Amino acid sequence: MRVRRHRDETYWGRPVPGFGDPRARLVVVGLAPAAHGANRTGRMFTGDASGDWLYRALHRAGFASRPESRRRDDGLALADAWITAAARCAPPDNRPDVEELRTCRRYLVRELAVLRRARVVLALGKIGFDATLAAWSELGREVPRPRPSFGHAAEAALGDRVRLLASYHPSRQNTQTGKLTEEMLDAVVARARALCDGAR
Repeated sequence: MRVRRHRDETYWGRPVPGFGDPRARLVVVGLAPAAHGANRTGRMFTGDASGDWLYRALHRAGFASRPESRRRDDGLALADAWITAAARCAPPDNRPDVEELRTCRRYLVRELAVLRRARVVLALGKIGFDATLAAWSELGREVPRPRPSFGHAAEAALGDRVRLLASYHPSRQNTQTGKLTEEMLDAVVARARALCDGAR
């Protein structure tokens, strides 16, 4: 008999808000809360393996105060970074449908509108990448033509002052198969740091 690992915990179980530094120059856009990660803890990329990878990379680049995030009250703080997602609730099979993404887009649009110091948007996975471009367009901002294509370490200008970076999502499917390594993720986050600090 399988016993659920977190059976004694009360799950957050509702839409998960973005979090971080409201003066962030880096905005990280993920896929959706994981069923036993953010859906349980109530904080993006907190309490699951994807978060372990992401926070280690952010910590090494100076964006996170610690290399792991276990729960909302664990003392983790982000500096110059904001983390959000394309969808706000844990989707069935970890794959939000088109309607859910459309419904949740307004939250991403609002975040991008108020994060006025943002210089880099790091999209994790194709869904995060596409959601960012859709939200950018809804804000009335110019999307490059031809439309940028998703690929690991792909980079595109969003207007004069914001760069869009892409990375494979640090999901178990990608990390356990070697499609994404820590070195690959570190390199993209290091590029985000360089762009935030004024590199071209």
